[in-house]
Amino acid sequence: MWKFEHPRTQSPREIEALIEDLVGRDRAGQFWERFHAAFVTEDDIARIHLEGMNHVRLPINSRVVMDETGDLIERGFALIDSVIDWCRKHDLRVVLDLHGAPGGQTGTNIDDSRGSPELFTDERYRALTVKLWRALAQRYREETVVAAYDLLNEPLPNEHQHVHAGALRDLYTELTSAIREVDPNHMISYEGTHWATNWDVFTEVWDPNSILQFHKYWSAPDRPSIQRYVDVGRELGLPIYMGEGGENNLDWTQTAFQLYEDSGISWTFWTWKKIETLTSPCSVNAPPGWTEITDYAAGKGAKPNCERAQLTLTELLDAMPLSRCTYRPEVISAVFRRPPLKIPAFGFSFRGEGESYRTSIAAPLAGFRSDDRVTIRRAAGSADGELDWNRTDGIARPSLDELLVSLGAGDWVAYDFVISSPSRLEIVVDSNPIAAVSVDGTGLGVEGTTDQLTAGRHVVRLTGLSDETIVRSIEVSPVAGG
Repeated sequence: MWKFEHPRTQSPREIEALIEDLVGRDRAGQFWERFHAAFVTEDDIARIHLEGMNHVRLPINSRVVMDETGDLIERGFALIDSVIDWCRKHDLRVVLDLHGAPGGQTGTNIDDSRGSPELFTDERYRALTVKLWRALAQRYREETVVAAYDLLNEPLPNEHQHVHAGALRDLYTELTSAIREVDPNHMISYEGTHWATNWDVFTEVWDPNSILQFHKYWSAPDRPSIQRYVDVGRELGLPIYMGEGGENNLDWTQTAFQLYEDSGISWTFWTWKKIETLTSPCSVNAPPGWTEITDYAAGKGAKPNCERAQLTLTELLDAMPLSRCTYRPEVISAVFRRPPLKIPAFGFSFRGEGESYRTSIAAPLAGFRSDDRVTIRRAAGSADGELDWNRTDGIARPSLDELLVSLGAGDWVAYDFVISSPSRLEIVVDSNPIAAVSVDGTGLGVEGTTDQLTAGRHVVRLTGLSDETIVRSIEVSPVAGG
């Protein structure tokens, strides 16, 4: 979010300490008050609704709503209330996400801990967490805009997943009981360990009105990578939810969210807004002096003087409203497969043979979509070994590292796109040699312009015309005036 270099200045308390070091306690307090008012406003919520989302997942740092003694902080709850009110006005639901529990549930920067998951080693923090969830449930028990209570974000990563798994199960059941004492209605969301990717803790149903949550970053966007979650949900008879995913380039985003849609999995794109980013819809344009602050935080530059730092922080706050951000519609287009978009060859749909593809013979790629009978190959010159899906900078794969689809004569693959109003689209395929193109069963030859299509989902099918056709990508663009 802040563009601070790892490993320094990552957690909220570390960032707060930096701001106080730069401008003093009083000005730091004023900065955070303005930050809470500026970073997400009703304009953001209205735009989220306009883009077609149906809910927001609201991260909560316990220090904003509860002090170290367990007293509740009303101005912190007022921030939550504001988001709920905006979402009510704009027809969105809210998942309350305890992103940073008292003491910390991860031992890392994301939950504001001090280096270990003290929630599981200090009974005081466990009691405070139970008290906090009981207070949240008491306050919002009648609030229909609230969709679910997300008990703990990404608990127990790394070695902690093995040490404290039993304590997590016990805490989940205790939190469930505390919530149900005051709120019998709202859905409860449980996350697995190790960044919500290890679901070994889910062996029984703790509450029938619950949902199991996983997160997905920087890994293969394919069915084998999520099959464990699908299987556990089916075995326990509970729905599953991809509660965080993104922070990648457009090719990955398009393919991953196609996977969730085809698998019937609810999802949340993460995250809406960051500083100087290609991977979020909203990119805050950092002021010129911001690099001086990030360099100082990284130990690479001198400390800016107080007045210079204050000016930069004020300019940063001024840049945070939606109207001042650089908006990146291509990110939203990738999430929803909404033209204009460029779909990678490997991003064909996940509905199986006969609907997503048909091939006479195939050599699936080890480590990616190996369950689909489609030949996906690495571009000539790319290195062997495990595929690298870590594209946090949002930059597309270099051409020598691209993944291509190989089709034999008569083989085909199918790609989805969605339009919100009747439109004519231009279809352009990057393949060698040419492939036949059809949309919803109507042939276009090798590429061209569709007739006017109705609003909704449509399918482009590419069919090989030669012994081997190599497909790189397909572009779908609205026709001007169409």
